[in-house]
Amino acid sequence: MIDYPKDFLALLESVTAKRSRTVIQHILEHGYITSQELRDIYGYNHPPRAIRDVREYGIPIVTYRIPGNGGRSIAAYKFGNPSEAKNPLSKSSGRTVLSKALKQALIEMYGPICFIYLEKMDEAVLQVDHRVPYEIGGEHDEHDIEHFMLLSPSANRAKSWTCEHCKNWERKDASFCLRCFWAHPENYDHVAGQVEKMISIIFTGEEIEDYNRLISLSGEETAQATIKKILHEYLK
Repeated sequence: MIDYPKDFLALLESVTAKRSRTVIQHILEHGYITSQELRDIYGYNHPPRAIRDVREYGIPIVTYRIPGNGGRSIAAYKFGNPSEAKNPLSKSSGRTVLSKALKQALIEMYGPICFIYLEKMDEAVLQVDHRVPYEIGGEHDEHDIEHFMLLSPSANRAKSWTCEHCKNWERKDASFCLRCFWAHPENYDHVAGQVEKMISIIFTGEEIEDYNRLISLSGEETAQATIKKILHEYLK
C-alpha cells in the first residue's frame, strides 16, 4: 500500500457513496483498478462514469492502458498526485450538483430536447451537463446557461465515454472542446479530434417499421453504410 499523506487519506475516507467508495477501496488495496474489473467484479457497465464519480469529489485519478485478457489493451485507473486534490474533506470544492432551476431554464429556452439526438423527451429523463467537461473547463455560473446542455441518459453516457477517451482529456484545452460535436453539435469542426460529421437518428412509433426495412435492405452492410449510399444517390 502506498503511503499517502494524511489529508489525502482523510479525503478518501470522507467519501461514502457506494460506487465511488468501491473504486477508492479497490485502488487503495491493489494500487489501481481496470475497466474490466469494474465490469466483471462490481457490475459497473460504464466504468468511466464510476471513475468520474470519484473525480467529482476532487480526487485526482490518472488513466492509462494495460494488457487485458487476450492481450487487448484496457483502461486502468490509479490515484494521481495527492497535492492536486481539490478539497480537504468535502465535495464542495469539486464539481457542484447542477440545480433544478438551471434545468428548467434550459427547457424554457430550448424545449425538452436532447441536444445530441435533437429529439423531444420527457423532461424527467433529461440531464443537465456541462458543454465542456467539468474536468477540463471547470465550473461555470448557472446564470450563464450557454455553458450547459440537456442530454438524454444514453447521450450523456456516450459523451462521457468519448470525452474520457479523447486525447484532450489529458491536455485539458477548453477551446478544443468548444469546437467539438459533443459540446456544440449545432456548430462544430471535429468529433473528439477527428475531422468528421455526425447525424444521430432515433426511430420511434411508426418509424420503427422504416428502421426494420432499412436493416433488411442493408443485408451484410451496416445501416450507416446503407444510409450514406441512399443519401449520396439522392443528393446527386
